[in-house]
Amino acid sequence: MGKILVLIVVMTFSGVCYGKDFSDQRGMTNQLGPQTLLRCAEQMSAKGAKVYELSYERSATMPLSPFAGPYSPNFLPSVAMENTIQFYNMETLNPGVNDGNHGTQIDALGHFAYLAEPWDGQGQPDISRATYFGDYKGLDVKPTPTSPLQFLGMESVPPLITTAVLIDVRKYVHNGKAMSAGEFVSVQDIKTAVKRSGLKSRGILAGDIVLINTGWSDNYQDPDETKIYYSSAPGLSYAAAKYLAEQKVVGVGLDTPFVDAVPSPNATSVERDTSAPESLGFPVHHYFLTQVGVHTLENFRLVELVEDSVELSCAMVLPLLSRGSAASPIRPVAIGMPGS
Repeated sequence: MGKILVLIVVMTFSGVCYGKDFSDQRGMTNQLGPQTLLRCAEQMSAKGAKVYELSYERSATMPLSPFAGPYSPNFLPSVAMENTIQFYNMETLNPGVNDGNHGTQIDALGHFAYLAEPWDGQGQPDISRATYFGDYKGLDVKPTPTSPLQFLGMESVPPLITTAVLIDVRKYVHNGKAMSAGEFVSVQDIKTAVKRSGLKSRGILAGDIVLINTGWSDNYQDPDETKIYYSSAPGLSYAAAKYLAEQKVVGVGLDTPFVDAVPSPNATSVERDTSAPESLGFPVHHYFLTQVGVHTLENFRLVELVEDSVELSCAMVLPLLSRGSAASPIRPVAIGMPGS
């Protein structure tokens, strides 16, 4: 199994795709290669291994990102083709929808950039002077307001086929209680969860995907009647993001709509992340995407992995090969053995 996997995708990890070298745009995914595929193959070939869906179904009634506009698929009538026995079916999305940032998704490294000084909200900021991952400049990445990303877009992201570690902070840190909006997953939380789980002797390895269960997915509904899920969420502390990046992981996914913690809009007091710089609205996004090249994975459906205690699995996360896009919908799966 391992040899087959390597033969199938070894070219993916050379950094070359369709004649273009993306190695300087790939951040931590340069950690992927034959060694991570062979680790992954162990989970795939284990007797009793199961395939776990990690994404939610996409629908017009699912929880919607407040940043991405409405999501209303328009399913068109079947169309017959004249003088043939064929007909076809298609659907369109409503104008203004940002498909990549709804539902289970991955962010490209070009999703975030930063300025040298905070913008005061007056006029328009000079995004041509913005800095992206790898010291790419705004003028080069997005030369006009309506241009696609010229660098760091989804086409530069390889298929993520590697081992995934499930860090269940709900179980091992919060005694089964779901985390609340605005709460932070700390470095100590991660270390404690690993130490108390079956991952104790293995830990987190370079090239892994880290999946963190907070319990916030208890609020996921379709149809989304309460509107709680996207209103706020727990998330990683800035220090925890730095810790995971030090392990050289390629992606971090939570059972939340954001990797950053977002307090409840009704909160009377808000816990501040003292490890994060004050000039950042989404510090974990900033650190992962612009500083170290770790992909943010959002809206992951971890409930079955958690129920079966699949702490180690082979994950496959394939973004759409969508040139110039800053995000992509995905259908990730994990292959692992219950009780692993």
